[in-house]
Amino acid sequence: MESDSPILLDVSRLIWRAWKGQLPTGIDRACLAYVRYYHEHALAVLQRGGFTRVLGRGSSRWLFDLLAERPANFRTDLLRLLGPQFVPGRAVGERALKNMVYLNIGHTGLDRPGHGLWVMRTGVRAVYYVHDLIPITHPQFARAQEPQRHAARIEGVLRYGRAVLANSQDSIDALSSFAAKVGVAVPETLLAPLGAEQNSYIALPRPLAQSYFVVLGTIEARKNHALLLDVWRALVARLGNETPRLIIIGQRGWSINDVACALDEDKQLQPHVLELRRCSDAELHHWLAHAQALLFPSFVEGQGLPLIEALGAGTPVIASNLAVFRETAGDIPEYLDPNDANAWTRVVLSYADKDSEQRNAQLARMAGYHSLTWAEHFAKVNEWLNGLKR
Repeated sequence: MESDSPILLDVSRLIWRAWKGQLPTGIDRACLAYVRYYHEHALAVLQRGGFTRVLGRGSSRWLFDLLAERPANFRTDLLRLLGPQFVPGRAVGERALKNMVYLNIGHTGLDRPGHGLWVMRTGVRAVYYVHDLIPITHPQFARAQEPQRHAARIEGVLRYGRAVLANSQDSIDALSSFAAKVGVAVPETLLAPLGAEQNSYIALPRPLAQSYFVVLGTIEARKNHALLLDVWRALVARLGNETPRLIIIGQRGWSINDVACALDEDKQLQPHVLELRRCSDAELHHWLAHAQALLFPSFVEGQGLPLIEALGAGTPVIASNLAVFRETAGDIPEYLDPNDANAWTRVVLSYADKDSEQRNAQLARMAGYHSLTWAEHFAKVNEWLNGLKR
């Protein structure tokens, strides 16, 4: 970006999730990628209660470093930094913000009236990243009140956004359908799928000697972990001690009583299922690089970042037959009905074989696959944002 025109980067989501000790989700990882990229050319924006503050350059860089590193004393350092910023006169004045590009990557605060008032009062050019409309389109998978809250967020995107970034055409189509229902025009939109970290962990020793499969993401109903546990019960009944391991990487979410009970109490499954609730990005990529396949049986997704991370690492993917997955990865993965446990059992059995013809066929389809890098993502976004500033 042009050095004399910094980006206003909203980091509120990262702050409050780190404050609670929550590990980064896919959206958080996207927010962190923006923090790292715009580190030298952005001012940090913080929403707190009904107030919004913009930090100066020095404080912004300190905060960006703190969020990227998340040291053990995170809370203490954050309080030391932020305390003075909420004293009147210590933050960047609102008059200086007019026409500056404001980026909100994390859906943060968009359902609060104060946010729209701040955008209108300051005259910033608000750009929002839309990751999905799942709570609206599939409310059966959402927590109580989340469909209403997300509808308010997305309506805020439409009413206050100068422009929108989106991770998939599927998300853009859902946004357009919602806009038509509420009678609001869709702002200028750029299709900008999230990038993937380059995975170099294949060169490291395997984290587990026996064969294993990985499922990645918060344990919640739409991710369909229940199907995989049914698959593994069938595998244990057939293979006994030769059953490959299922590595579940992700924090526990909501509406998962049956899954949680199985993970905690099913003595048949426990020797063959490893749940990793706290896993660093480095550990995650190490597990992914050596897996027989990534398993992705979701009922609905916005983009499916684990899919491109797996393919970028040379790891096959067995996934639900979703349009957004085909948009992202074409015909490379093995696509299955997310309700057909028998089909998933057959394919997992095939991929568990070290000489699997079916797995080798996907590896052949993967030849020449190029996952979008963060550098390519930001090259596209930067060119577009510079156009907005004119």
